[in-house]
Amino acid sequence: MNRTRIAACSAVTLTTAAAALALAAPAAQAHVSVDPAEAEQGGYTTVDVRVPNESDTASTISLELHLDPDFPLASVRPQAVPGWEVEVETTELETPIENHGNQITEAPSVVRWTGGEIEPGMFQQFPLSLGPLPEDAEHLVLRAIQTYDDGEISRWIEPPAEDGTEPEQDPAPVLHLTPAAGADDVAATDDGANGEGGESAAASDDGDDDAATDTTARVLAGVGIAVGVAGVAFGVLAGRRRATPPAAS
Repeated sequence: MNRTRIAACSAVTLTTAAAALALAAPAAQAHVSVDPAEAEQGGYTTVDVRVPNESDTASTISLELHLDPDFPLASVRPQAVPGWEVEVETTELETPIENHGNQITEAPSVVRWTGGEIEPGMFQQFPLSLGPLPEDAEHLVLRAIQTYDDGEISRWIEPPAEDGTEPEQDPAPVLHLTPAAGADDVAATDDGANGEGGESAAASDDGDDDAATDTTARVLAGVGIAVGVAGVAFGVLAGRRRATPPAAS
């Protein structure tokens, strides 16, 4: 009797756990992302736009990647992917940007891949070269529109929170930007040079003061010795004069 109850309870527990996992699965599913997720400010980088197919029955047939409008890039170059066609759409800029001494008035705004197919349970990577990356941004938000052959559309467009936390629903791919290598070292070197220079100058001043003090002490000591010698000599002469008898008259 007890064994039957334990078995029944175990079965109910397993069923409940499976149901909970099934409900939690959609929230934990993968989404469109970029790899690597970090790049250096001011430079160029190549990322893979990673697109998983999340449908159990439909295939992904197109992807649109909308570049961050707040930080236009002068160069966006996709790499050819077998079975897929790609086009880069440009937009006129309200404020031109500089690139290698040239003024850029139009910049890529959308990269669109079509003609291929990502089947259920599969994923595809789309290589993309970007640059020069902004020097005054912490990240680029790359909003993605994923279309399936059954008409379903997934919009990965929600930016991260101010603290960098990824949103729970429909997170957009994000390329995080870090200071260029050596930038911190240069700043540290400048600070160190200024600090060491100040310390050296202070040490030099202290050395000069010590030298001046030492010289003064030596001069005073020399004067004191000379005065002492003169005093002794005067005393000896005076003693001799007192000791000399008067001449006989």
